[in-house]
Amino acid sequence: MSTEQLTLSVSLRDDATFSNYFTQENAFAVRALQELAQAKGESSIYLWGKTGTGRSHLLQAICHEAQAGAFVASYLPLSEHAFLDPAMCEGLESMDIICIDDVDAIAGQKVWEEALFHLFNRVRSANKHIVFAATAALQDNPITLPDLRSRLAWGLTYQLKPLTDEEKVAALNLRAGNRGINIPLDVAQFLFNRYSRDMNDLFAALDKLDQASLSEQRKITIPFIKQILKI
Repeated sequence: MSTEQLTLSVSLRDDATFSNYFTQENAFAVRALQELAQAKGESSIYLWGKTGTGRSHLLQAICHEAQAGAFVASYLPLSEHAFLDPAMCEGLESMDIICIDDVDAIAGQKVWEEALFHLFNRVRSANKHIVFAATAALQDNPITLPDLRSRLAWGLTYQLKPLTDEEKVAALNLRAGNRGINIPLDVAQFLFNRYSRDMNDLFAALDKLDQASLSEQRKITIPFIKQILKI
C-alpha cells in the first residue's frame, strides 16, 4: 500500500485541533507538539497518558497543523492494527511528519515491532519527524523488541496529565464555544455531574446535543439535556 493510500484511508476528525484542546497542565507537551507539526524542534517524541487525556486528539491536531503549513503528515492508529498491514510503514519516511498512535497496541507482535523499528531508523536518516503515543510510560510499555524500546527513548518524552473535574468542565465549555454552542456553566456542570466524567463520552454527548439543538431549533438547557440524553 502506498503512502498516498495510507493518508487517504485514515481520516482525521475535523475537531481534532490544537485550538480545541484544553491545555492547562499539558502546556509544555502541546508546545513541543506544535513545533513538531511545523517540522521544527525535536525529531522524535514519545507521548503517553491515560485514556481521556487526548493523545489521539493531539496526534491528529499535528496532522491538521502540518497540512495547513504545507507539510505532508500521516496518522497511523495502531489500535486498528487488526485491519492494517505492517507493510504500511514502508515509505512513510518520505513524509515530513509521521504520527503513530497506540504503539502499545502492537506490543509482542514481532512483525509490527520490527516494522516500527526500521521506520524509526529511516525517519532519522531522512531528517523527518515522528511522534509515538501510548497509554503507559516507556518503562511500563509492553513493547518487547529491545531495539524498538531504545529508539522510543531517543527523543523527548511527555506525559499528558489528566484534567481535574473543574478543568473537564472548562474543556467542555471550550469545545462548545469553538463550535458556536452557548452552554451556561450550570448546564455544563449538570451534564458533567449526571452523564459522565470521561472526556470522550462528554464530547460525544456534546455532538449529540448540538445536532438535536440544530434540528429542533432549541437552546441546550438542563431539561433539553434530560430529554435528549435520557438522564
